[in-house]
Amino acid sequence: MTDTTMPLRRLSGLDRLLDQADRALRTTLARPALVEDSPAVGVDEAPLEDSDRRHAAGLMRINHAGEVCAQALYEGQALVARDPQIADHLLHAAAEETRHLAWCDARLRELDSRPSRLNGLWYAGSFALGSVAGLAGDQWSLAFVVETERQVEAHLAEHLDELPADDKRSRAIVTQMMEDEARHGREAAEAGAAELPGWIRAAMAGTASIMKVLAYRV
Repeated sequence: MTDTTMPLRRLSGLDRLLDQADRALRTTLARPALVEDSPAVGVDEAPLEDSDRRHAAGLMRINHAGEVCAQALYEGQALVARDPQIADHLLHAAAEETRHLAWCDARLRELDSRPSRLNGLWYAGSFALGSVAGLAGDQWSLAFVVETERQVEAHLAEHLDELPADDKRSRAIVTQMMEDEARHGREAAEAGAAELPGWIRAAMAGTASIMKVLAYRV
């Protein structure tokens, strides 16, 4: 398995392309192994009405798709980052997001559901956005991280309000994800992120809204 923390400066151009192809395939097609550090471990499973189970699955599918987008964004940024330390920072954040991906995938299976069938589209679009952001400069690349994490944290908070009260396993996962996303945003800000213009933040929010509507159902 590829070491997700390997600095990009140690890889040739071809190696970097092959490594990125491997990351994309694993993110969009592979089923991540169950992880022992899931916040849901030890939390009792409560019986849910069919409507509550379907709604919880839809929300967790959105969260899973969001993690696909986050990984693709960070990997696109890391691929073109000018500063090797910034590239390592982005890859470290992407590696941490794989834990969230595994948690959401496992919970979807518990809810007798599946990830979004559009994950390939989410990944490709986010990777392209990340690459463009990275080419604009490392401070702008970090600015996208800050705004992405801010928006993800906000929609996770909404999901905590929407998840069935008895679905404690999903709620435990979402709560921990919120804490991790907030930390990623703080770390990017401390690393020298610029401030994104309002129109870019609005465009990101609009795109995220479309993704949420589609991922909930497809």
